[in-house]
Amino acid sequence: MPSVAIVTLGCPKNQVDSESLAADLSRRGYRLTGDTQRADVIIVNTCGFIAPAREESLGELRELAAAKRPRQLLVAAGCLAELNPGLIQDSVPGVDGLLSTRRWHEAGAFLDQIRRRHDHPVWIGNSDAPFPNVRRTPVGVSAYVKISEGCSGPCAFCTIPRIKGPLRSRPLQDVVAEVTDLVDRGYLEVILVAQDTTAYGRDRGEREGTVGLVEAILAAAPRLRWLRLMYTYPQHISERLIELMASDERVCRYVDLPLQHAHPEVLRRMRRPTDVDAVKRLLERLRSAMPDVAIRTAFIVGYPGESEAQFEALLQFVREMRLDHVGAFTYSPEPGTPAYALTPAVPEAVKEERRGLLMEAQQAISLAIHQSLVGREMEVLVEGLGDGVTVGRTYRDAPEVDGLALLRGEHPVGRILRARVVEGLEYDLMMEAVEPNLTP
Repeated sequence: MPSVAIVTLGCPKNQVDSESLAADLSRRGYRLTGDTQRADVIIVNTCGFIAPAREESLGELRELAAAKRPRQLLVAAGCLAELNPGLIQDSVPGVDGLLSTRRWHEAGAFLDQIRRRHDHPVWIGNSDAPFPNVRRTPVGVSAYVKISEGCSGPCAFCTIPRIKGPLRSRPLQDVVAEVTDLVDRGYLEVILVAQDTTAYGRDRGEREGTVGLVEAILAAAPRLRWLRLMYTYPQHISERLIELMASDERVCRYVDLPLQHAHPEVLRRMRRPTDVDAVKRLLERLRSAMPDVAIRTAFIVGYPGESEAQFEALLQFVREMRLDHVGAFTYSPEPGTPAYALTPAVPEAVKEERRGLLMEAQQAISLAIHQSLVGREMEVLVEGLGDGVTVGRTYRDAPEVDGLALLRGEHPVGRILRARVVEGLEYDLMMEAVEPNLTP
């Protein structure tokens, strides 16, 4: 059987898809490799969410196409293949086939067709594709688990419904089985991801589907150390979910709220909930129930029609709410979305200036929060070593998007230890070990 290299671009949800694809191809006999030069087949799991992501995907495909060996196959897969297959075909002549994110379950048959017929198949669409049963081939300490596919949200700026289709929640028993398998194999942290994890089950008429799922996971996997929820929309966070997070220490006291903006008029044009005061009350409830909660959000600056006064309202919201982690993105007009036709456009230079001002304000807040943690002890999940320093994360930080816990000396990777904060930096925490191994 030929060897396959999978290149993953984009978000953690794409990483889950790639891991599922790798496991499925491995079961079919394909040999997995990380060496794209030597692989018989290269699959690029592309991202098509915004223009910079599309350019990154096309750039990666062009680079790999230029370096192809005779008889080596290059497949463009994932979101960009679904969103705009013609763009890939026109931009990257060396691509041998296209496989969309909705047809991962047919990847084996797709590769067989390329290898046997040597044509250039385009397998796009199929919103009724079954969810794969994921069993990862690599073993690690932290794993993403996708609990649903697609999105039924109305956000005017977002391409996800076009790419992924409407919300489809995975069967609860399948998610629980995947998590218990991960725990049995030694994973310490499980991160639930979806376009909106708090919408889980709503396509089946369940109003508290996320609560039921988390309760089922905690009951089935008592040895799970950390359960983290990402992409929890503010309008879907219920009192029951807050109570559950506050009552079970295995659920990370970490809340990821994609707020997008903090001015009612901008939110209205975004087709997002416009009650900013309701968001403030939610933040108060979260902090009242969990005084040590870490809250992350992301904002879009430079949305069409965003005035200076509306941006100042966003800046004031950030200064007032003092969130732990904030990401800021400049608006990217996406063809096919309702926002694409909105005017007036904000000049690119103004977008970048506003993003810089927002991040500058947040850096000062983040630094002050981290400095206030000096002397506090927390669990640290150890993920790597380098030059006499141990690299890990506390419950306050999600992988790849937040900061790190940096400890002097070397400690075993794949363990949880207890450490004390000795210095707070803008994004990271300097810590020293107190108990070197809490992992059973």
